[in-house]
Amino acid sequence: MAPPDAAAATRRVTATAWGFIAGSALFAVGVPLSLDTALSPAVAGWVYFAGSVLFTSAGLLQFLSSRDDTEPAGDTPASWWHWAARPRTADWTASAIQLVGTLAFNVTTLRAALDAAGTHHTSAEVVWRPDAVGSVLFLVSSAIAFAPEVRWRRHRHARDRSWAIGAVNLLGSVLFGVSAVGAYTTSAGSLVSLWWANVGTFLGAACFLVGAWLLLPRHAAAAPAT
Repeated sequence: MAPPDAAAATRRVTATAWGFIAGSALFAVGVPLSLDTALSPAVAGWVYFAGSVLFTSAGLLQFLSSRDDTEPAGDTPASWWHWAARPRTADWTASAIQLVGTLAFNVTTLRAALDAAGTHHTSAEVVWRPDAVGSVLFLVSSAIAFAPEVRWRRHRHARDRSWAIGAVNLLGSVLFGVSAVGAYTTSAGSLVSLWWANVGTFLGAACFLVGAWLLLPRHAAAAPAT
């Protein structure tokens, strides 16, 4: 498989950015919905789950993009191992870790939504574990992605914004981690901090939204007629 042309790469980056924008927006909206006593608790749960699915979709696109520069040259067919899993760059590593993290959030948000809807019951610890795993993986991925090598590969179209993209995504991962700590259920049956769980989720999602917005390719202004 040959690397995509510039237009195809731009379309993939755009789709990735919009996926993270939409997913982040749903996570941010889920916080006030979860606090609205007039709504069913399941509403916020399904909003979070939809956001996590969008995160996974965008994460998959980013993972696919991370392999673009590692494809075999010429017409040599790539093996399944090379195509899907063989690591070559720090970008691939960061993208793979992030993708697994989004899958962990899928599990957490789905279990929480089903639990809130009353169709399935799981313990708080079972719901929290994948949330904690996803938060740790996002933090590791964002730390790796902040490296200049990864930022150069991902943000070649946005070099003037590369540092800001990496920084806000790293901050968002830290805040998601804070949210996971706040959401831990103690032996007494109460959360460590509902306030931090909600604030961490909302601000973390806002950071990811800003980072994804900065990732969007900018169209050059048309040259003035002469």
